Order: sequence, then C-alpha cells, then structure tokens
Amino acid sequence: MSAMEFKKLTNYLKALSWIIVALVITCTTLCVFPLKHEENKRQTDSLEIRNDSLITHVSQFKEISFKDNPEGKMASYGEKLIKNTYDYFYDGEVKIGNKLACSSCHLNGGTKAFAAPYVGLTNVFPTYIGRENKVESIEERINGCFERSMNGRAIPENSKEMRAIVTYIKNISVNTVNKGRLAGQGFIKMAIPNRAADLKHGQLVFENKCTSCHGKDGQGLPQTAGKGYQYPPLWGKDSYNDGAGMARLITAARFIKANMPLGATYDAPQLKDDEAYDVAAYINSFDRPQKSDKQLDYPNLSKKPKDSPYPPYADNISIEQHKLGPYNF
Repeated sequence: MSAMEFKKLTNYLKALSWIIVALVITCTTLCVFPLKHEENKRQTDSLEIRNDSLITHVSQFKEISFKDNPEGKMASYGEKLIKNTYDYFYDGEVKIGNKLACSSCHLNGGTKAFAAPYVGLTNVFPTYIGRENKVESIEERINGCFERSMNGRAIPENSKEMRAIVTYIKNISVNTVNKGRLAGQGFIKMAIPNRAADLKHGQLVFENKCTSCHGKDGQGLPQTAGKGYQYPPLWGKDSYNDGAGMARLITAARFIKANMPLGATYDAPQLKDDEAYDVAAYINSFDRPQKSDKQLDYPNLSKKPKDSPYPPYADNISIEQHKLGPYNF
C-alpha cells in the first residue's frame, strides 16, 4: 500500500469513527430521554395525586384514627372534650361552663361544613378578631367560646385540656391546604330578607320544624345517662349567653339554614332563607344568660356587626333594629 492510499484509509477510518460516535450519542438520547421524561411524569403525577389528596373543602373531611402515641392520645382526649364537654367542665355546683357541648354548635365534633367547623383552623390562627380588636391565638378564641357559648369562664391556656383541644384541631386539619381559610368554614352565605324579622312566622317555623328535638319550651332533651343534652336548649339558663355569636340574628340564621332541622346540609337545606331568618329571631327573642362587660366588646365600634344585639353602636340605629333588622343601614 502506497503512502497516499494509507493516508486515505486513515482519514476514512477517522470519519467512520466520528459517525459511529454520533450514532451512539443519538441513540442514547432517543432511548434515555423518554425514560427520563416518563420518570419526571411519574414524579409529577405523584405530586398531583398528593395535591389532590389535600382537603380543599370541609365536606371532603373523612374520619381519621389518631395514632397510638402521646400526640394521638392527646388528640383523642381533645375529641372527648369537644363531644362530651359537660362531662369534663361541669362539676356539681361549680360551673366551668353550662351543660352544652362544644359540638352543640360545632357539629360532628367540628367536622361538618358550614357548622363552624374546626377543620383547617390551625392554618387560620393567629388571626384578627374584631370583637377584641386584636390578633388572637387559637387558645384565646377557644376561651371566647367558653365564656360566651358555654356561659362559663376561660381555662388556662397551658392546661392539659386546652392543649388537648388544640391538638385535636391540629390533627383533623393535617391534610388541609395551608393557605388561609378553607371552603366550608364558618357559616353559609344566604340572602338576608330586607325587612324586620317576623317573630310570629318564626314561631310557626319553630313549632313545625324544631320542637321534635328541642321541645315546645325550647329546653332541649337531656341525656338519659350523663350530664349533658341529646339536643341542646335554645334559650334559658343553660343556653348560650347574649354575648355569644349565636345570639346575633344573622349568624344564627346562617347556622340554621345549613344545619337545621337535623339532617339538613349546606347543599340540601330544609328551610328557606326567610324561614331561617325568622326562626333565628324567634329563638333569640327569649331570655338567656347575660354576658358581663359585653359593652367592652368591639373597641373599634366600626367593626361591630350590624346584628349585634347590645350597645354601644357607632350609629344611631335602635337596639330593636340591630336585633331584628332590617339591616339596610
């Protein structure tokens, strides 16, 4: 072989080797990239599944079992405090609260949508509360219920009971989205009639829809065994006091609309808006315990709700209209 032929062969082999290298790179790219893409897709799908598993509406909550560890046992104790409050906070003549349960208003242990649920609340607090005109902790908010809805007194924020209640709320909130309020929290929105509440109509609604559980006298049905009520009293000495949120007409009407009579839900209500409005006014027209120092509520009176049933107010509207509407002011 001549020197010229050898040089040509060498150049040919070099070119062939570069072609082979290029083919190898191309094949590797074509084979590996789909696998990598599929792996990324699986990771994305997994992330989407995890996101889909988050609760975005309280109605999606499913009953959970607490872990068999110190936190789980504390949460379980908190659940008992919520559902059977009267067995723990009512002792003979010493009234730490009335004989209602937290779940008298926070239905199903605080897990029912639009019944002031606890689900997701640990993502909300601390938060501003107009009644105190300050940012409050969840412990302070719970004590507000003890002093008003339970017509009792606050419990120490570092007590076992408070820690148990907060741990319970934390555990039922664990799978919720962690950005602000959850859909289904608080009470349902409804059309508020542009008129004063009709107490006579409210009485008719009460007699037709409420007496089978709460009695003709509104005093509920005591438990056959236990200190509390199977169905709570709606007025009188063992009901919420006049400083409670439920003593406000619009708040009570919104609660009733989505939850009463028993079996009603936010998406299958049993009462019309005007029925809920009038029966709430009828219920709140009766005597109930008086909250002391409630005139100190809402230091910034411009934050006071229109349906607050007690003065002072930032306007010249009568107490009667604040209690019964119309709320066109």
